[in-house]
Amino acid sequence: MDGKNRADIYPGLEVDIILKKDQRSGKLTRGIIANLLTSSPFHSRGIKVRLEDGQIGRVAEIVED
Repeated sequence: MDGKNRADIYPGLEVDIILKKDQRSGKLTRGIIANLLTSSPFHSRGIKVRLEDGQIGRVAEIVED
């Protein structure tokens, strides 16, 4: 599942994000969401989140267990 709809994303969820510095390469960073930074219900490039380790990026994919 992609991370473009805010309704699908919540704190504590494990996700892969793309950091600003990795936008060109598309390198993914995995982590647990601490809080959501995008307030709109949809974003074409992914909802922006802060991970528990402090990194900020846009959700590329939700990790399914």
